[in-house]
Amino acid sequence: MPQTKPLISARRPWPGYLAALVAGGFSTLTFAPFHLWWLGPVAVALMYLDHHRLSVGQAALRGWLFGVGLFGTGTSWVYVSIHDYGYTGVPLALFLTALFVATLALFHAFIFGLYRRFTSPRLAFLSFAGVWVLGEAFRSWAFTGFPWLLLGSAHVDSPLAPWAPIGGVYLLSLIVALSGTLLVEFCRRRWWAVAPVALLWLVPLALPTHWTSQAADPLRVALLQGNLPQLSKWSAEGQRNAVNTYTRMTRQQPDDVDIIVWPETALPMFEQQARPFMARLQSTLPPETSLLTGIVQRDEAGRYYNAITGVGDVRGEYRKSHLVPFGEFLPLDFLLRGIIDFFNLPMSDFAAGADSQPPILTHRVAIGSAICYEIVYPDLVAERARDANVLLTVSNDTWFGRSIGPLQHLQMAQLRALENGRYVIRATSNGVTAIIDDRGQLREQAPQFEAASVVGDVVPMTGLTPFTRTGSWPTWLLSLLLMAPALVWKFRQPA
Repeated sequence: MPQTKPLISARRPWPGYLAALVAGGFSTLTFAPFHLWWLGPVAVALMYLDHHRLSVGQAALRGWLFGVGLFGTGTSWVYVSIHDYGYTGVPLALFLTALFVATLALFHAFIFGLYRRFTSPRLAFLSFAGVWVLGEAFRSWAFTGFPWLLLGSAHVDSPLAPWAPIGGVYLLSLIVALSGTLLVEFCRRRWWAVAPVALLWLVPLALPTHWTSQAADPLRVALLQGNLPQLSKWSAEGQRNAVNTYTRMTRQQPDDVDIIVWPETALPMFEQQARPFMARLQSTLPPETSLLTGIVQRDEAGRYYNAITGVGDVRGEYRKSHLVPFGEFLPLDFLLRGIIDFFNLPMSDFAAGADSQPPILTHRVAIGSAICYEIVYPDLVAERARDANVLLTVSNDTWFGRSIGPLQHLQMAQLRALENGRYVIRATSNGVTAIIDDRGQLREQAPQFEAASVVGDVVPMTGLTPFTRTGSWPTWLLSLLLMAPALVWKFRQPA
């Protein structure tokens, strides 16, 4: 094998550190609202370049800097949540945001440091792609998980999109990572690298466009977006405003609507308080019209639940099972609560619903539910899709403010639709409310930051995609197999 001159050496690591920061920023540009998905392989290539010439410490530092570039740009909306809606001053909000970014970046430092320590450079173009995906999987699981900005999430509309129903977001990440490492090999004049890249990007042309089929007549749905101010929402005036707004908007919907959906905590009150309003309103609607809404429930033991319930022809309910740390529950509550106002937000002490819950039934259609942040977990949504004809997600994206967060959130909901071959109906408080079809395409969409409604047809689907059947574990196993030769050769080397 011909020797290649290192572009980034262990003696002069600073260009590599800069490249890692740039690669992290490039990764953010692949996601919504930028949609420069073709930068994904470039970002991986910058990280892969001469990686095995680095020390373990240098590799870990490059990984951390990549994470800083990625999360510092891609999760900038955290500052908005903490400062604008968490009642936190600018200096403390900046500190907490920086701490959040620096902590998340440690995942990449840990993974790439371990990779450098325990793998051989032989067949590194395979093992590096494998460790990239295993690192994403670890970040999606550890400490309740943060599966935001996974490399494959950018490819809802790219030529790779047909792979999503087969292996989900992690398979997309693996293909993008392989494309990046093979790009470097090609630049090293290893011309054979063009063949596997072409195969990975051309095979989707021959893949099926539909893995599922129509199960019943389309449902006419109306999704309401009230655009209510978040900071005053839980006051007495805010409660009256919410009741008046959603009552008025509901009565304005066409008579042929089968289901009306309100967003997460549309009425800022407990279900016991909201039920009379909802029942009176439903009695004024056509008898066939059902109403679903996000609501806060309180049980007899005093536990709070973030839930979806309904009136009319609705059977069942859903309680959110995967809660957001620091938003819906406070880790180390006895130490942190009361220290700063951000840890004392209203409704920040929820209980989790059961991991496995039956779908909500209405109009003889099974609806699988995911509340807000849950939609970003691919395997959680796949589990709900197995027993459902339609997927529903309600969210309060007001916490994101006028940042890129809501558009990233919408993009991940689109990928869930594509992975599972199911329509996704998405009702949010101030955007982006949308109807997404079974191929992940936006059928109808409301403008952000306006009181608006989206009315359209949703097709109940039956059948399972390969990803819905298996989840992500086949891709994780494949990633581990890609790493196996590099691990074996490393330990066969003499000490």
